[in-house]
Amino acid sequence: MELLPLVCLCLLTWSGTTFADGNGPGVVTVAVAEGSEAVLPCSLSTRQNIEQKVFDWKKDVKKEVFLYAAGQHYNKGRTGQDEQFKGRVFHFEDELKNGNASIKIHNTKMADSGSYTCTFPNTAEPESHVKLVVDPDPERFILKDRRGENIPGAAPEPSVATLNQTIDWALLQCVVRGASPKPKVEWQDGSGNILPAEEPQVSERGGRYDIILQTTVTKTDRYRCVATQEEINHQVHSDTYVLMNDRREENNSGES
Repeated sequence: MELLPLVCLCLLTWSGTTFADGNGPGVVTVAVAEGSEAVLPCSLSTRQNIEQKVFDWKKDVKKEVFLYAAGQHYNKGRTGQDEQFKGRVFHFEDELKNGNASIKIHNTKMADSGSYTCTFPNTAEPESHVKLVVDPDPERFILKDRRGENIPGAAPEPSVATLNQTIDWALLQCVVRGASPKPKVEWQDGSGNILPAEEPQVSERGGRYDIILQTTVTKTDRYRCVATQEEINHQVHSDTYVLMNDRREENNSGES
C-alpha cells in the first residue's frame, strides 16, 4: 500500500519520526516518545473512497487494535477491541474519502511497541506493515548517519567508483572499510530500489570489516551505495551519477 504524500508530511509532525528500515520489504518504522501520540500509516493504493469499506488493524498478528466497517468501529460501541487499546485509537474520518486508513494511538505506552498490520479484507490489497517503537529516547532507534557520535566501528562514508563503462553498461564499485559490526552494503537506483550485485568481497581484521560490492547498471541514473549497521542504528551512503548511451544518442542525432 502506498502512503499518501500529505499523510507522510503530517506523520513527521504528529508521530515523532517515521522512516523505512531494514526489517523487511515495505515495513515502515514509527518511533515516538512514551506518552506521546503515534500515527501508523496505511492507505488504499487506488486512493478511492473507503467510507463504505472495511479495514482492520492488528498488533503482533492477533491483538485487535482498530476495525472499521462502513462507518462502524470500536469508538461507536463495536465490541472486540483488545483492552490494551480501548479509548486510545482513532482514525482520520475526513481522510477516508481519499483512501486513508491510517490510525493514531494516543498516550503511547512501552507495551504498544511491536509489529502492526493494516488489511483491507476481501480485496486484492497487500497488507501494510508498521513497526512501532515507543521509548523514552526514540532517536536511538532511528537509522541515520552517526559518524558524529564517535561510535567505535561506525562505517565511514563508502567510496564509490566506476571501474569500467561502455555505451551499454557500467561496472560500479563500492568500498566500505574498517566497520564493526559487519555492515550490510547495498546498491540502490535513483528510486531507492535495491540492485542485484555480485557476491560481496569481505575481509576481516581485528573485528573490523572491509567490504567491496560491485554491480553492473545499464541506464542513466543516480546510484547510491548504502552501508547499514542495524546493531548501532547507523546508516551512511555515497552517490554517483552514470550517464549511458551518450555516444549512441550522438550517432542517432547525426543520422537525422
